[in-house]
Amino acid sequence: MLIATWNVNSIQARLPLVLEWLDRRRPDVLLLQETKCLPGAFPRAEVEAAGYQVADHGEGRWNGVAVLSQVGLDEVATGLDLAAPDGRVEARYLAADCGPLRIASVYVPNGRELGHPYFTYKLAFLEELRGRVARELAGGRPFILGGDFNIAPKDSDVFDPAAFVGQTHVSPEERAALASVLGAGVVDLAALPGQTPSYTYWDYRQGFFRRGLGMRIDLLLGSPDVVSAVELVEVDRSPRQAARPSDHAPLTARLTLDSRAGA
Repeated sequence: MLIATWNVNSIQARLPLVLEWLDRRRPDVLLLQETKCLPGAFPRAEVEAAGYQVADHGEGRWNGVAVLSQVGLDEVATGLDLAAPDGRVEARYLAADCGPLRIASVYVPNGRELGHPYFTYKLAFLEELRGRVARELAGGRPFILGGDFNIAPKDSDVFDPAAFVGQTHVSPEERAALASVLGAGVVDLAALPGQTPSYTYWDYRQGFFRRGLGMRIDLLLGSPDVVSAVELVEVDRSPRQAARPSDHAPLTARLTLDSRAGA
């Protein structure tokens, strides 16, 4: 199986790029974040014509997550709909059964800046995510959680640790919160022995992508029965090189699992 996660920074703006990538790579499941769609506005017909079932959870011009699958899509559930500091309930988590897997797409809040109410919200969201992961694992199916975590797990996951001192994405509080999510029973697949973690995000400004100034903030986390099936985890940089790209690139994991099992 090929599983992928991609923050597309607006599915409407990036639809041709997403459709081309689906046609070229044919992942069994693609998790999307930051779809930025009102409920009912996801381009379902176009994606279904490409051979994928769609489950999406949107709220408007921000946030939004989706699961695209060609191996089945059952038991769809949203969650983690915490109220943000402005009172809005944001669309940031969507899970479904896809073939042999229970799989979820998550878009963790950015946090804005240390000490900001949205930073407190980010930490609360991660605590809720830890509990949700524990409940998903209790279901007994192999589980993958993929998405934009807006956290670089280690200093080696940013181009210059000194440039990020005092900023979000690298703070001890965020990294501890991510470690707590992992402690619920999942593993960072890109950090497994034999894999080579690489950047998944490059700011649009100042030629950051061309200059290699990136961050690893998109992750695929898996339960132990997924970990044992991992062959290769890699970042496909080609969509980031295309015209009008997202500022993120797809992260993929190839697994030695039968996509028909449990379908």
